[in-house]
Amino acid sequence: MKRFLKAGLLLVCCALGAPALAQGTSPLVAAAPDNSGMDAELFYQLLLGELNVRGAEPAAGFALILDAARKTTDPSLYQRAVELAFEARNGDAALQAARAWKQAFPKSREANRYVLQILVALNRIPESTEPLKTEIALADAGDRAAVISMAPRIYARASDKKQAATVIEQALADYLNQPATGAAAWSAVGRMRMAAGDTTGALEAARRGQASNPKAEGPVLLALELMDPKLPQAEVLVRNYLQAQPLPEIRMGYARALLDAQRQQEALQQLQLVTRERPEFPEAWLAQGALLVGDNQLTQAETSLQKYIQLAQAQPANEERSRGLAQAYLSMAQVAEKRKDFTAAGAWLDRIDNSQDLIAAQNRRASILARQGKMAEARKLIQAIPERTPADARLKLSAEVSLLRDNKQYKPAYELLAKAVAANPKDADLLYDQAMMAEKLNDFPEMEKLLRQVMVLKPDYHHAYNALGFSFAERGVRLPEARQLIQKALEYAPGDPFITDSLGWVEFRMGNRADALRILQGAYKDRPDPEIAAHLGEVLWTIGERAQAEKVWREGMLLNNENETLLETIKRLRVQL
Repeated sequence: MKRFLKAGLLLVCCALGAPALAQGTSPLVAAAPDNSGMDAELFYQLLLGELNVRGAEPAAGFALILDAARKTTDPSLYQRAVELAFEARNGDAALQAARAWKQAFPKSREANRYVLQILVALNRIPESTEPLKTEIALADAGDRAAVISMAPRIYARASDKKQAATVIEQALADYLNQPATGAAAWSAVGRMRMAAGDTTGALEAARRGQASNPKAEGPVLLALELMDPKLPQAEVLVRNYLQAQPLPEIRMGYARALLDAQRQQEALQQLQLVTRERPEFPEAWLAQGALLVGDNQLTQAETSLQKYIQLAQAQPANEERSRGLAQAYLSMAQVAEKRKDFTAAGAWLDRIDNSQDLIAAQNRRASILARQGKMAEARKLIQAIPERTPADARLKLSAEVSLLRDNKQYKPAYELLAKAVAANPKDADLLYDQAMMAEKLNDFPEMEKLLRQVMVLKPDYHHAYNALGFSFAERGVRLPEARQLIQKALEYAPGDPFITDSLGWVEFRMGNRADALRILQGAYKDRPDPEIAAHLGEVLWTIGERAQAEKVWREGMLLNNENETLLETIKRLRVQL
């Protein structure tokens, strides 16, 4: 009977013009519980639910699937209902389905985990305390410390970090003083305190975690991240751990922290300990070699780098290995260059297959330096990358501009691009990037001049029309011209949801709220994006649909809770989500 019903269901789907359901991989058929309680009526209900989901009534389809889950108490149908809510970007419906699943299966970790993650994603942090407690309680005793250690990741995107820290401390209260879980629990508490800006409290948590278990890794990893001249006790905790038999990765982390603090000789000592204790650990040889190159100990540097290359080449190929080898080849080239053996230096550089690997590695280091306020050093690091082709030079330029932009150093980024444009005055991409930096500097006349140049050089460069039109709309100036520019952009890129978003925004600025709402809803449906959510939400808020606006904004926060436009909009309108 079941086989006949499934086959009949597929035929019905075909007849109704639903090819995606007739390929043998239908979510409906996959989700249909394989038990004798599934009758024709329930199959029809599932079919109707799936068709509604793909039609004009996804909410009705969701309700039918959730009702079927309750009737059959089948976990796969509860999961399908949650997934359908996710697809519809309806967090409240996803939470409803997950809670129904958990109620039907109180000891299901999967159901409880869905509830926990959805609550955090919806920023309903206080309600997540009990699901977090349940998640830990349901874990096997041997896995409980690991589950506790994962708690800070669950709350990583919570907007109110202090509130999240309080929830984690409440949920972990019973585990802080237990020998098997104390170190993990205190480490989790410390990480959330650190995320909330309470470094003193985080350090105290690391100290108590290490007191609970001096050999545990969690407290020392937290202490490594807290290492700072203002918190000398953090380094004491690290050194306490290193007195025993530390993992080489942790000693490596300490060496990196010492390098960041410009304590090169101490860092070198730690790296030498790693290479002596664990000679098969390749990363230590690479770091040691690079440090020795900088110290002009060329023979020792060459030995270390050769050892790294030997170990790395014996490992399976992957992105990390590729980047490490690129860095090693660069350091070997530096050794040869210092010896004035330029032929050998060139030969080493020739072994770097992909310039992007090298630039990515250096850019990562530069980003770390920039975050420490060492922008000049960060830029020099990128500038020192060798250029073998014009493409390499372009990659270096992009990397340096991105570094400056990401750290809000807009004027130096503008000047760097201006210099590049002077050498390549007909490069539309460079002109466009320079225009975007001019906008960041609020130099709107310069931005417009540059974008107009782009339009002349490359009339189909739709980004230029869109950028200028959106800038007018954002500032509330020359709105009819803004609309014309954006419509021109859409002629070259029809259906682009970001340009459609710009059109909706200019209509809103011109007072055409109904048109703005229609256009923005279409853009958001085509491309769920936090910036489009910000604009759509503001239109809804303005016309009095405040609950719907908050719903859209919450969805946007699920997509990216750090988007500047979304955060600025919510703050400006004084909305509490």
